[in-house]
Amino acid sequence: QVQLAESGGGLVQAGNSLTLSCAASGRASNSYTVGWFRQAPGKEREFVGTIRSADESTKFADPVKGRFAISRNGNTVYLQMNSLKPEDTAVYSCAAVRYYGAEYRIRSVDYVYWGQGTQVTVSS
Repeated sequence: QVQLAESGGGLVQAGNSLTLSCAASGRASNSYTVGWFRQAPGKEREFVGTIRSADESTKFADPVKGRFAISRNGNTVYLQMNSLKPEDTAVYSCAAVRYYGAEYRIRSVDYVYWGQGTQVTVSS
């Protein structure tokens, strides 16, 4: 069993940066593939990025590619968000699944464990 807790959300001006943390309790997070998702008001949850447990490689959705980065340190996975835009405003959630395969897990249904989410608001 893994429990996830996000932190680091807040209000930031467009163009600035913010780093979210996803802390895992229980088994070490580096044995899990971790994904980040976001949901804006009135919209469906969408994939942001993922870090693969097999080799720590990452994959991002097109809207954030080149601006966001994911890293892992022990039981915590970080989402570094740069050059933030108002359209990045959403509740960001991390999710985890015990998966060692070569495919990137980009669908929410691929994940078993979820955090409670943290609000990110980007003002123009």
